[in-house]
Amino acid sequence: MELVRPELGLVFWMVVSFSIVLFILGKYAWPAILNGLKEREQTIAENLAKAEKAREEMKKLTAQNEELIRQAKDERDALLKSAKDVHDKIINEAKEKAQVEAAAVIASAKEKINNEKMAAITELKNEIANLSIEISEKVLARELADKEKQKAFVESLVEEIKFS
Repeated sequence: MELVRPELGLVFWMVVSFSIVLFILGKYAWPAILNGLKEREQTIAENLAKAEKAREEMKKLTAQNEELIRQAKDERDALLKSAKDVHDKIINEAKEKAQVEAAAVIASAKEKINNEKMAAITELKNEIANLSIEISEKVLARELADKEKQKAFVESLVEEIKFS
């Protein structure tokens, strides 16, 4: 029970020892502890400033990346449009060339057909003329087999020529 009701001497020594400990702590320990806390506070503040700076740089880099991505998309769209234009131009040129070649082939075929038609007609006319001559020769040979008939025929031809 003495601890519950301390005597005056015990309280005095407790106050003296507490004051000595408080003085020693205040003189040597607390400045070191406060300096450590200040350094820690400065380090934390610097790290927060660095983090904020890094966050700002990340925002800038993100903005730059987005700009680069937008530019890349614009370039891609321009290249695709250019490629599509070239594709369409090549197809149109090919169609036009095919139409010109088709027209030339058709014209050539028509000309060839016409030439062959004319050759066939000419050959047919020649064949008909040859057949006509052969038939005429045979008819005349039969008609003119007799000398009297031949003389009469020549005289009739001469008469026709004189009247014409």
